[in-house]
Amino acid sequence: MTTTITAAAERLLTAARDGVPCAPVRDLIGAGDLDQAYAVQEAVAAARERAGSRVAGYKIGLTTRSVQEQFGVFEPDFGLVFDDMLHAHGSELDRGAYLQPRVEAEIAFVLETGIETPRPSVADVIRATGFVLPAIEVVDSRIAGWDITISDTIADNASSGAVVLGTTPRSLDRLELADVSMVLEKDGEDVSFGSGAACMGSPLVAATWIARELVRRGRPPRAGDVIMTGALGPMVDVAGTGRFTARLSGLGQVEVTFVERGL
Repeated sequence: MTTTITAAAERLLTAARDGVPCAPVRDLIGAGDLDQAYAVQEAVAAARERAGSRVAGYKIGLTTRSVQEQFGVFEPDFGLVFDDMLHAHGSELDRGAYLQPRVEAEIAFVLETGIETPRPSVADVIRATGFVLPAIEVVDSRIAGWDITISDTIADNASSGAVVLGTTPRSLDRLELADVSMVLEKDGEDVSFGSGAACMGSPLVAATWIARELVRRGRPPRAGDVIMTGALGPMVDVAGTGRFTARLSGLGQVEVTFVERGL
């Protein structure tokens, strides 16, 4: 592992440990070097695994034009989902456990079989999928002020925070994911709207993109993996406490409440 990759990983790990956002890491690895950025992501992931976390799936980021425009980044990326990031519908999360959290509504795929085909197709992804769930992703950044380029967010595990999963599985057989409509509420007030079509045309397209990238980079998806397929609409800041509810047509709803637990 090179000195720059180690330094970038340590910067991000220190920010996470101390709860203090850090400077971007692009000064160490470059603003557009994706391979270097994924090497930092792997180094951070290895540290988390040594501490006892287990990889439970993956997430694709930067899938909607609205989110891309927020950050001036115009291609997707992916990160790892760890078992300690997964929460169920109705969970309460401590706002203080996150640095700069935002939420977005997504569709989660849960795989019944692994995907190892060298260049997975949409058909391969459909065949491997056991069911889908409505989900809320808590995105978070260890980079101060969300001052990120694509290399910063990749290195920072695609700006991941937590995943909240709905509890009613749906088969793909009767769903047209591109037509799913989404409303995200905070404390009963609508704060974000979107659709499946906003996610690369369909969450199935996004799932296929991440499957190909994972296979190409030597991390083929496994049976049981949760695949977060990207935002259906604009992300929303988590300002203090409150309850977020995502309603997805044909899939039901999922809810998370942020609380202040203190010391």
